[in-house]
Amino acid sequence: MSCSALQYTKFEQERTRPVRDLVAAIPATSVRRAIDLGCGPGNSTEVLLQRFPGAQVSGTDNSEDMVAAARKRLPSVDFMLSDIATWNPERPCDVILANASLQWLPDHQSLYPRLVSKLSEGGTLAVQTPDNLDEPAHRLAREIAADRRWRSKIGEVRHPERHGASFYHALLRTNCRSVDAWRTTYFHALSGGPCAVVEWFKGTALRPFLGPLDAGEQTEFLQVYTAAIAQAYPAYEDGTVLLPFPRLFVVATR
Repeated sequence: MSCSALQYTKFEQERTRPVRDLVAAIPATSVRRAIDLGCGPGNSTEVLLQRFPGAQVSGTDNSEDMVAAARKRLPSVDFMLSDIATWNPERPCDVILANASLQWLPDHQSLYPRLVSKLSEGGTLAVQTPDNLDEPAHRLAREIAADRRWRSKIGEVRHPERHGASFYHALLRTNCRSVDAWRTTYFHALSGGPCAVVEWFKGTALRPFLGPLDAGEQTEFLQVYTAAIAQAYPAYEDGTVLLPFPRLFVVATR
């Protein structure tokens, strides 16, 4: 499930901070070829380019909207429309970056080792995935979707299964010289009250719920969801809402 470039860039500063932390953890080795899998509007690719200015950096995404935005942002970078699940480079890469993209794909048991196999010797796979399925924003979406008003269309919507750090460490340690994994919770101060939280997730996590609904159903769903979000994420007097957002990081060097 791709996300909206316009919605994504509404919170670009907050969304880019984790990828800066991720890219900073990539070992400072000689990098000739680097790719951003699920590049979005190019903000993560730009961070990768800044970290390795001498490398041939490229990006790929399965959303035409995102690829168009990335090309506009970084016209000198080669951006391709493709699916991570079937991505197969002609030559090994020195860095494979996947920032907030692999959580949309199933079967990580096979996916992560396959990506490592596309690395050059000494190359690095750097991954960041949201680790927030148990947070109120996700839990409330599932609960509201199960209501009789929308159950038949979206009651069974589920995101692909996610795993903890120990899963990825055990999965990759046998074919990587090093595996570094950590979890960070970012606390984003959003202005605009509960509507800001809703706007954040409309660009990503809510899309599988909103997509099957017609316009009227979407409006009603969002009204109910916004009211629930207002209770779960109380705003300060000036309307600022603090959004906790846990994220999991994995940096594996072949």
